[in-house]
Amino acid sequence: MDTARVKEFLLELQELIVARLEQVDGKPFRQDSWQRPAGGGGISRLIEEGNVLERGGVNFSHVTGDRLPPSASAHRPELAGRRWEAMGVSLVMHPRNPYAPTSHMNVRFFVAEKEGAEPVWWFGGGMDLTPYYGFVEDAAHFHAMCRRALTPFSDDYYPRFKKWCDEYFFLKHRDEPRGVGGIFYDDFSEGGFEHAFNLTESVGDHFLSAYVPILERRADLPYGERERDFQAYRRGRYVEFNLVWDRGTLFGLQSGGRTESILMSLPPIVKWRYDWHPEPGTPEAHLYTDFLRARDWLAAE
Repeated sequence: MDTARVKEFLLELQELIVARLEQVDGKPFRQDSWQRPAGGGGISRLIEEGNVLERGGVNFSHVTGDRLPPSASAHRPELAGRRWEAMGVSLVMHPRNPYAPTSHMNVRFFVAEKEGAEPVWWFGGGMDLTPYYGFVEDAAHFHAMCRRALTPFSDDYYPRFKKWCDEYFFLKHRDEPRGVGGIFYDDFSEGGFEHAFNLTESVGDHFLSAYVPILERRADLPYGERERDFQAYRRGRYVEFNLVWDRGTLFGLQSGGRTESILMSLPPIVKWRYDWHPEPGTPEAHLYTDFLRARDWLAAE
């Protein structure tokens, strides 16, 4: 187990993703380095009011602690009381154009140690796509890149991690998916350290090829106030998921992480309405009927 290699990869991944997205947007990302009083720190890279990205953030963090927060030990009670170390890259992109989807990706490594016991470690990560106006070709492309990232390691991983993503990024209180999914995995140590690390490297390395072609295809489509209004309404679902259900957000807040960096995932303009439903047959209704449901996107195109 080589934590130094993992950290090196994560820092390089952050730099690579930011450099490519700066090319797409034309404006630079702001950089903040921060320290966590309880141990560790990170680097936040953020863009706001860009040409293409209304808000986007790419965070690197490497934090340590003496006791796991409840969000981490609830599903692994045997780890309570262990020293821990967590590092990862997490990003969310909120484009300005309503026809360009929001996307999220993260890759992370976690280890918990206790004197006289073997370390417990795992990798986690994934990426997903949240459109406001659905395009089958976008969803199919995104899922094709997700499959390409995983197939070299096992033919079983893409269908398994796709299902995991569909189940995880689901708003139980709304009874609807957050978007068109992607892949998600957690507590992953199958095949030993090298296998799990190499798989996680592949997931991180495939994000740009999964998302940038979609972003570039949709960023300049004409839109009006109707589309912006619907985008703001649907962004409310994104906020609800991140603040109510997301384990990463809860872990960061409960472990004393940097709040500004944790909440950079939230969109800048959001609306909520009481009991609103789209008119049948409209493009907005089309999102609900054809896209906000689990389906085989590789076969859809």
